[in-house]
Amino acid sequence: MSEHIVQRGVYFGDFAALMVGTVVTVLAATINFPGPLNDIVAMTIAVTKMMLVLLFFMHVRYSSRLIWVIVAGMFFWLVLLLPLTLVDYGSRTWFGPN
Repeated sequence: MSEHIVQRGVYFGDFAALMVGTVVTVLAATINFPGPLNDIVAMTIAVTKMMLVLLFFMHVRYSSRLIWVIVAGMFFWLVLLLPLTLVDYGSRTWFGPN
């Protein structure tokens, strides 16, 4: 199995993009967006940074289709469990304190 050789510039560019994403995260945390927009902005930034790490630092972009299927399964599992967790957390006050 031959491995893909990634240029150093890709890593430096990815690192620079992650640092810009970190600065944008800090700046977005200081702004009070209306309504649920705070959560949407924070999750958009986090997912963008996660995709950069996943694709380039974890070499998924250059991997076989089997790895892509495993990553898709991971996202399916996340999409399945995250709403269930949020529903559980949101329903804890329905019946009052213990």
